Amino acid sequence: MSVIEHVPLSPYTTFKTGGAARYFCTATTIAELKTAVDFARAKQLPFFVLGSGSNVLVPDEGYNGVVILMACLGREYTSVRESVVELTCGAGEQFDEVVSETVARGLWGLENLSHIPGTVGATPVQNVGAYGVEVADTIVSVTVFDTVHMRTEVLTAAVCLFGYRDSIFKQVAGRRYIITAVTFALSRVPQPQLEYADLAPLTEAGVPTLADIRATIIAVRSAKFPDWGVVGTAGSFFKNPTVARDSIMTLCKKFPALPMYPAQEGYVKIPLGFILDKVCGLKGYHQGLMSLYEKQALVVVAERGATTQLVEQFADNITRMVFEKTQIVIEREVTMMK
Repeated sequence: MSVIEHVPLSPYTTFKTGGAARYFCTATTIAELKTAVDFARAKQLPFFVLGSGSNVLVPDEGYNGVVILMACLGREYTSVRESVVELTCGAGEQFDEVVSETVARGLWGLENLSHIPGTVGATPVQNVGAYGVEVADTIVSVTVFDTVHMRTEVLTAAVCLFGYRDSIFKQVAGRRYIITAVTFALSRVPQPQLEYADLAPLTEAGVPTLADIRATIIAVRSAKFPDWGVVGTAGSFFKNPTVARDSIMTLCKKFPALPMYPAQEGYVKIPLGFILDKVCGLKGYHQGLMSLYEKQALVVVAERGATTQLVEQFADNITRMVFEKTQIVIEREVTMMK
C-alpha cells in the first residue's frame, strides 16, 4: 500500500469541490486498512474513509489527515433457506452494480434502491432509502474493522441501531468502526413494494417483474436528477422532515394537498420536495453558481467553479427560508469531511 501526499479530493466526490488530502491511500484488504490506520496514528492525524464521495463535502482548505479510499471488493451468495439467499459484499463494491446483479439473479429486496450512487459500505451509514424501502430492511449484519481494538467484528442489524437516514455509524459510539462488508438477506419469492405514486403504474398489469421495477425506477430517477458527470451534486441534499402531527395542522389547512406518511406514534414524515416546491416556491431557485434542480427541489446543484463554502452558504439559506415559511427545521443528508 502506498501513501501519497497532497492529493486533490474534488475528483473523488460528486460535488467536485474542496481541497486536498494531506495524505491519501487505497485499502483493498483488511491488512492494508490496518496499515493505513496505523500510519495515521503514527502521524498523530485523523483519518477519513471515503467511498464514491456521493454524500460528502470536502472543506475548501482540504483535509489535514489521512483519507483512506475503501476498495475492499467481493460478492458471495449463500442459500440459507429455500426462499432466502444471503449476499455478502465488500464495502468498496458499487452499490448499483450489486442491485443490478441481484435483479438479474431474480432476488428480491434491493430493487427499489436502484440507481442510487455510492459504494456498498456507505449504505448502512446513512441507511439509504427510496420508494418505501430502506437498506436496513435487508441487512443481516455489517462487518467492521474496530479501530480501537484493531480487529474485525460482525455487528448484527440490531446493534447497528438503524433509523431514518441514521445508524450507529453516524453516532459517537460507531465512529470507531470502518465498514468492510455488508450482508443482505434477499428473497426468491416476489415481494414488490409499490406504494409510492411513481410506481403505481406497475400495478396495473398484475405483479411486475424485478426488471420492470428496476427499469421504472431508473427512468424516474434519471428524469428527476441531473447528470452527475456534468454538474456537482449529491442527489437529495436534505432529509425529509419527521414532525409532530399536531405541529403542522396550520400548514395542512393552508396546503391541504400536503402529503404525509406515517412515522413513529404522533409523528408524520413530510416529503421535503413538496415543501420546497409547492410551499416555498424554491424549485429551480438560483443563487450565483448554486441552485435547486428545476426537476427536483431536493437536489442541490453546484455549477463548475463553485466552492464548498458556496454549497454550505446556499444550504444554510434554504434551511432558513424553509423555517421562515413553515417553522420546520430541516436537516442535511450530506456530511462534511472532518
